[in-house]
Amino acid sequence: MHPTRFALSLLLAGLFGSVAAPSWAQQLPPPPSPPAGAPSPSPHPWASLSPTEKDMLGPMQKDWNGLPPDRQAHMLERVKQWSTLPPERRQEIRKRIEQWQQMTPEQRDQARENMRKFQQLSPEQRAQVHKAYQRYQQLPQEQRQQLMRQFRQQNNIPPRRPPPHGR
Repeated sequence: MHPTRFALSLLLAGLFGSVAAPSWAQQLPPPPSPPAGAPSPSPHPWASLSPTEKDMLGPMQKDWNGLPPDRQAHMLERVKQWSTLPPERRQEIRKRIEQWQQMTPEQRDQARENMRKFQQLSPEQRAQVHKAYQRYQQLPQEQRQQLMRQFRQQNNIPPRRPPPHGR
């Protein structure tokens, strides 16, 4: 497949196959493993978080106490970094966390796979995907919906259903 066509297919599959993986999750390496013999981090119950941490991690509230302590510690480290960003960027991250939380495990797996494929592209191919995405974002809503319908039909992807209530 031609590299540009592959990049565009990857972009459209990521956009239309499911909610695109949040950029904060895409750039996030897995939490580092503690050195052998080092104590694992202690849990951070939701009630113990600061108002800033609760604000940024709000979409994760119902799942927070069930996360492994090392994942909680990693997310809290990210919140420290996010707190230095402008308010509009923090809000964008919070929305992406919310989108990620609403995804099914299968959608998350697909988003991770799409990101893995994206990371394997050359810098030029990544730039092409980025430009295609920017052009797509500039289209009127009706055109984006039409492109989405065409892509789904061409690739035998069923129409997207809203997440079940309570998710």
